[in-house]
Amino acid sequence: MATAILGISAYYHDSAAALIIDGEIVAAAHEERFTRKKHDSSFPINAVKYVLDEAGIETNELTAISFYDKPFIKFERLLETYHAFAPKGLPSFLLSIPVWIKEKLFIKKLLKDELAKLGVEKKPLLFPEHHLSHAASAFYPSPFKKAAILTIDGVGEWATTTIGYGEGHEISILKELHFPHSLGLLYSAFTYYTGFRVNSGEYKLMGLAPYGNPNSPQTIDIKKKILEELVDIREDGSLLLNMKYFKFATGLKMTYDKKWTKLFGIPPRNAESEISQSYMNMALAIQQVTEDIILSMAITAKELTNCDNLVMAGGVALNSVANGKLMASGIFKDIWIQPAAGDAGGALGAAYLGWHLWKGEKRVVINKPDSMKGAYLGPEFDDRSILSVIRKYNANYDYYDDFDELTKVGASIISQGNVVGWFQGRMEFGPRALGNRSILGDARNPDMQKKMNLKIKYREGFRPFAPTVLEEDIHEYFAWDVPSPYMLHVMPVKKERLISLPDKYNEMSLYDRLYFVRSDIPAITHIDNSARIQSVNKDTNPRYWKLITEFKKQTGYGIIVNTSFNVRGEPIVCNPDDGFRCFMRTEMDYLVIGNYLFAKSKQRELVNDSNWKEEFKLD
Repeated sequence: MATAILGISAYYHDSAAALIIDGEIVAAAHEERFTRKKHDSSFPINAVKYVLDEAGIETNELTAISFYDKPFIKFERLLETYHAFAPKGLPSFLLSIPVWIKEKLFIKKLLKDELAKLGVEKKPLLFPEHHLSHAASAFYPSPFKKAAILTIDGVGEWATTTIGYGEGHEISILKELHFPHSLGLLYSAFTYYTGFRVNSGEYKLMGLAPYGNPNSPQTIDIKKKILEELVDIREDGSLLLNMKYFKFATGLKMTYDKKWTKLFGIPPRNAESEISQSYMNMALAIQQVTEDIILSMAITAKELTNCDNLVMAGGVALNSVANGKLMASGIFKDIWIQPAAGDAGGALGAAYLGWHLWKGEKRVVINKPDSMKGAYLGPEFDDRSILSVIRKYNANYDYYDDFDELTKVGASIISQGNVVGWFQGRMEFGPRALGNRSILGDARNPDMQKKMNLKIKYREGFRPFAPTVLEEDIHEYFAWDVPSPYMLHVMPVKKERLISLPDKYNEMSLYDRLYFVRSDIPAITHIDNSARIQSVNKDTNPRYWKLITEFKKQTGYGIIVNTSFNVRGEPIVCNPDDGFRCFMRTEMDYLVIGNYLFAKSKQRELVNDSNWKEEFKLD
């Protein structure tokens, strides 16, 4: 009988489920995609149902269930922290401890009760440590037989960073950094202070950083004060936070705002308010500090393991700018990062640990490209599901028997400046859309970034967009030629493609700089002449590859804009109904689901219907 291990992450943020059968990843999905609640932390009942259904197994066929951390140790950390900082933190204590005593302390019972609703009873429950789950998610599906392992996030039980070593099916944790000293929480403190939401806005801070002026006396002063007052960084990359400036250990906020204002001379920014140059400089300063710390940690990992390969996971591993610097540093010959690096990926790591450590099974290494199947691990939908949506909304469409013909039409539509929702195959696992739940545009179009930010995504105008480039053409556009299938590395655009900037460029306003044409692929060239690359492989995603190849035939460019198929504040779309509703609620021009093409201009009956105007917020 096959061994089926169900991995679960839940009750903090980004709940997810993953299923491994005899060592192979069968399915994995975020709960948010089903409930439509961004960063949903509830028990992933829908994701669990999906992965079991995808595998075609019944609940009684599960071998074990593996949860991604140890709740008792986390509770111990909370109690010891409140005790250490007493009497500070009483409001936080009174808010959190009753919840723990009533619910979270009994997560084993909670899990059993939730699983019983699904018919899962009397199955072993495993509880690996949080950072071990991250380490497993990074090492086991990687293409390496042995590797150094670096996990960095806010906090698990006690650990905030670990350095480990993986070989065969064994993982050893060699070094740990403990709470409250955390690179992830340091970065999140600046996320909060610059007006973005903690645990979701960190990528906005990263995107804002290039607008900072590296030569500004203010940027230099902020960085100096971070290093002298906020954090003591040791040679090995470990760090000590000066907790008199940080409130997260016992409070309901990240920082002591008055102390930060006095230190930096900059008040905390209110969300949605104008972003002044001071906050851009602050973002750049903490990004530079973060990159330096990660590089030091990587050097330590290299020294401890003497490995040529590094794998990474944890929320900080999603800092693609730092990843690009780490790749370019040459500390390691090769680096592989788990595409679902955050807590959702902990479900996958927990499942792997059930197979390799609990069962003691050997590891089969798939070295080209890895074992993640392109991260296309979520649900897919057949024509019947698409037709159901068409009937539900009485939608107008064109159907193409020949997909190659559809790619010709799709490539032509994109080249004419249209924005296209692209919905194909299995949904991605992880925070990035990788060509199956994507919104696409022409990277050559100088107006595309503005159009997609303000009219499609309804988000901050400064936010950059990523390119998808044919794997074989990476070197044509970037100073880099290594595949980047998961959109986890930021690399420079080739100098030959850049356009000279005016002398007083750094003195321009944010939006003057934002919309300045910097290259012949301006829609994906960030303000520092970089891009967060996704390369697409013919074998991993043949449909997406065909579309971009056809676009290249028509335009000469094997590169397009790719952003996630959602609007601000919502999860990436999951099913055809989600996709069609998102299409109708935005100013997307076309939608492709499978072999069906929908043109916004042809949905006249829907647009003219008063009920639809209200439903889809149409003018």
